[in-house]
Amino acid sequence: MGRILCISNQKGGVGKTTTAINLAASLAAAERKTLLIDMDPQGNAGSGLGLDRNNLHGTILDALLDGRPLTELIHPTQLKFLDVVPATNELTGAELELVNVEGRELRLKRAIEPIKGEYDYILIDCPPSLGLLVVNALAAAEAVLIPLQCEYYAMEGLAQLMSTVEMAQQSINPRLLVEGILLTMFDARANISHQVASEVRRVFPELVFKSVVPRNVRLAESPSFGKPILLYDIKSKGCEAYLSLANELLKREKSRRRKAS
Repeated sequence: MGRILCISNQKGGVGKTTTAINLAASLAAAERKTLLIDMDPQGNAGSGLGLDRNNLHGTILDALLDGRPLTELIHPTQLKFLDVVPATNELTGAELELVNVEGRELRLKRAIEPIKGEYDYILIDCPPSLGLLVVNALAAAEAVLIPLQCEYYAMEGLAQLMSTVEMAQQSINPRLLVEGILLTMFDARANISHQVASEVRRVFPELVFKSVVPRNVRLAESPSFGKPILLYDIKSKGCEAYLSLANELLKREKSRRRKAS
């Protein structure tokens, strides 16, 4: 059965979609069949993988509101082992439309269930909020991966998100785990980056990934070409970071399975 991870942080501009796209691509490069579901109304996960927003045969909104099967909404990408269910800005209105729907916080979970066994990994890209779309992602996921920018106020936002995860565990998903914290936008020349990284590792020593995503021009450019960094510049520091993260994730999974057996 596929492992479901949501990539979440209520702060904007921390590298959520960049992480979702490039971790998904790196897992696909390791020949793990991967599905990326875009739950962010900005719709950048699809466009960042080369999809034309004007030529989609369905989006995640169709599953959430109308119950269309995800199999009808899946789009292939340039990578053999990577598919995506895109979003558009029409998803913005979904929270209002879902308010009076019974089981509204479980719509995504129910949509994923029939296809869960077809993928090794299902990644959910969340919007920068704590609304109903994020609640759906937390209800559907087995674990949360938290991108954390190495900048001022990072710890404050992290505390809020940890509180939200705890509430989700208590109310809708008792099995939800924190997969790990990914340090992003690390600038080796800036003292603040080193200070934030040091503090986060001190407070959450078991959760912080060893892999760190640096500030990288090529990584920032790749979405405008509709490509993950793996296809845009495989030799860049950004690509190295996400390949390292995927490898770390796979090792963790292998270790978990070994302990379980």
